[in-house]
Amino acid sequence: MKPHATTLDILDQLIAFPTVSAQSNLALIDYVDDLLSNAGFVTQRIPDPEGEKSGLVARIGPERPGGVLLSAHSDVVPVAGQEWTYPPFKLTRDGDRLYGRGTTDMKGFLASMLSFALRVADTPLAEPLMLVISYDEEVGCQGIRKMLPGLENLGWSPDLCIVGEPTLMVPATGHKGKAALLASCRGIAGHSALAPYYVNALHLAADFIGALRDIQKGYAGGTGQDSAYDIPYSTVHAGKLTGGTALNIVPEKADIEFELRHLPHDDLQHFLDLLDKARAQIVAAHSAMASDVGIDITVTTTYPGLEIDHDSAVVQRVVDLVQSDSLTKVPFGTEAGFFANLGIPTIVCGPGNMEGQGHKADEFLKLDQLGTCDLMMDRLLKRMTKGSVSSRLNPKQGVRTSFNPAFGMR
Repeated sequence: MKPHATTLDILDQLIAFPTVSAQSNLALIDYVDDLLSNAGFVTQRIPDPEGEKSGLVARIGPERPGGVLLSAHSDVVPVAGQEWTYPPFKLTRDGDRLYGRGTTDMKGFLASMLSFALRVADTPLAEPLMLVISYDEEVGCQGIRKMLPGLENLGWSPDLCIVGEPTLMVPATGHKGKAALLASCRGIAGHSALAPYYVNALHLAADFIGALRDIQKGYAGGTGQDSAYDIPYSTVHAGKLTGGTALNIVPEKADIEFELRHLPHDDLQHFLDLLDKARAQIVAAHSAMASDVGIDITVTTTYPGLEIDHDSAVVQRVVDLVQSDSLTKVPFGTEAGFFANLGIPTIVCGPGNMEGQGHKADEFLKLDQLGTCDLMMDRLLKRMTKGSVSSRLNPKQGVRTSFNPAFGMR
């Protein structure tokens, strides 16, 4: 399956913008804004408060409720420290692969989305088409969170949202949510020769990490697991521990950076309550020695999980568009949960595979994956066109879907 030539041309332009999350995306937004405005879309920027980045929304078609929303993020992960065979910010075709940073995650989908938008421009639509392009997704979905007030003010109410993260073009009906946290441990400093007289902050941290492991055991052995995920339960992970200044000084401070990746039905507040109980027990064991010993817990970032009934009409609509005989759930995070929390039925479906392709040197996207995405867009155009049998597809009769194991990592 070959992609449209226009899609390849647009992807070539998109890859050339080095929109690493630490850098501005405004040049890319300028390009996309001009492209869509010239095609007849009504566009609006939602700038980042700091002014160096911006999101973009666009709409075309009749002024009525419903319609379809397509969403992509504009930022990519860094290339620093990676050994690339191909230039990361130049689209390079080698055989059946397209190389470049962001080809899979997720400028491939963005290119297909924009190519679709150009084909829509001369078509009388029966329902509106809406586009959302965000920023800072790769650093904890921070951009879409800042865009939410602006999105809500638009008053859009689409029947379907497709977030085009890489799923090998298999519709994904769910992913886990995430909370990133910081535990700051406060001990009492002193000379290491008299260490038992003081409170070692690293010991507090070690005890706290032990509590995290106990909480993890609870999730692993609990009920309500979901076998559609590679790991069917919520996971707790401590990723970074820092503390101490010299070997002969009892550490006064230690910090733990940790996370929860939770099934959509696992309540974040319950996790926080477990943390507070563990914190109190650890601190109480040292309170007789010093009253200012403590552990402070801060939630640094969160994004919601996604869960949509795989028997719903919306899922069947995407199954029809992709002609898929299976569904999946992915373990990595996306912006889909934010749209779902706005009351918009949301599916994740896009070209490429995060595992083995995304976030790595020589990131690539296979041509047939991009072609399959374009074909999905072609089918969508037919179903949105005036005079089509049904612009709002009823559940496909007789479709049978099964869950593939989840794949890909972020």
